[in-house]
Amino acid sequence: MNGLILTLILGLFIIAGGVIVFLSKNNDKFIEFSLAMAFSVIVMLLVFDIIPETWEIIDTGNHLISILTIICGVCTGFFFLRILDHFIPDHDDDLSTTEDDNRNLGHIGLVSSIALVLHNIVEGIAIATLYMSDAKSGLLAGIGVGLHNIPLGMVIASTFYRYTQKKGKTSLLLLGISLSTFVGGWLVYVFHLEESIHFIESISLTVTLGMLLFISCMELIPKIRHTKYKKMTLLGLILGVLLLIIPMVI
Repeated sequence: MNGLILTLILGLFIIAGGVIVFLSKNNDKFIEFSLAMAFSVIVMLLVFDIIPETWEIIDTGNHLISILTIICGVCTGFFFLRILDHFIPDHDDDLSTTEDDNRNLGHIGLVSSIALVLHNIVEGIAIATLYMSDAKSGLLAGIGVGLHNIPLGMVIASTFYRYTQKKGKTSLLLLGISLSTFVGGWLVYVFHLEESIHFIESISLTVTLGMLLFISCMELIPKIRHTKYKKMTLLGLILGVLLLIIPMVI
């Protein structure tokens, strides 16, 4: 049951990212800083966590089948968000007016939220399962997840809050995302998913990989390329890398 409590606590780091946004001015500098930090966190997650873990789980000795399985899952996640992207308004990165830019930021926040919910459910399942077998390892893994959840919470809060200008709606969005990690842990305890954890993770991780690639390539990179505050963007990129290196060292 302590593992379930841990997944609930991890969701609070998403909310912590939102609190940082609410306490800041959330001006253009801060938004570009949070976008850059989220981008570097996602890239680090992909390179050092999700891709190696996906290969470890899926690789059965037949490399060709393993690669094709990963490609199918990645394409599913990528094109799922690509299709969904057209049903969420203001997906075009039109910087002609401040109003258009704000709507596009809201779009980024919503699309990122969808990807993050799935990612957090998978992490909740993994951490709860790990904690059941080794509490110390589960706790250390939880620290790493919590640290990278802060900048992800920041980018969703800063973009969505800029669009809505309403703390209530933004807080509800963050609350829903924060509970997704707990949902993953709850599924483990209720349905005993630890018995089929490898199958669930093999599907979920590849789809999540595709979704995060979409967020990075189609949403964040275009914004970072048009940055007006290069120093703040660089600072965000560096801090994002450091937030992933710290738990690796631990």
